[in-house]
Amino acid sequence: MNQMKKIRVGKVVVNISAGEVGQEVDKAEKLVEKLTDKMAVRTESGPDMKTFGGRAGLSIGAATTLRGEEAREFLEKVLPAAEISQSSFDGNGNLSFGIDEYIDVPGVEYDGDIGMMGFEVAVSLERPGYRVKRREHQPSSVGDNHLVSDAEAKEFVNTNFEVSVQ
Repeated sequence: MNQMKKIRVGKVVVNISAGEVGQEVDKAEKLVEKLTDKMAVRTESGPDMKTFGGRAGLSIGAATTLRGEEAREFLEKVLPAAEISQSSFDGNGNLSFGIDEYIDVPGVEYDGDIGMMGFEVAVSLERPGYRVKRREHQPSSVGDNHLVSDAEAKEFVNTNFEVSVQ
């Protein structure tokens, strides 16, 4: 296989939306740090939050981004607890799924300070050469034949993480 055609995990974003301001956000932050061993960043509400009774700029969740080997190890830990369906794939080499309760993840114990919470995971799959769309000098688009298709993404997840897509 051509080296440039090999699919890899670009990044994994772990997100918890607490849904309210206050202690729930602190708990979400602790849980993200417990799951990933990385510092969590608070996510803030946008201007549309006003329609739901809040105001813009409030901390309503926590998230962190994993790349490289950390991302792969995290996926190996979390995917056995996830149910991946056809609709989890977006057709552009991305995959997202949610875990209802963090204690479903093997090796993670219940923490009374955090309580019961779920989280979302967004996985971005890419090939070598995707840097052309992110670089600062002369960014360009990735060619159509180099993009990760839906079928390729499903095959990658199935072979590398031994997860069956339902």
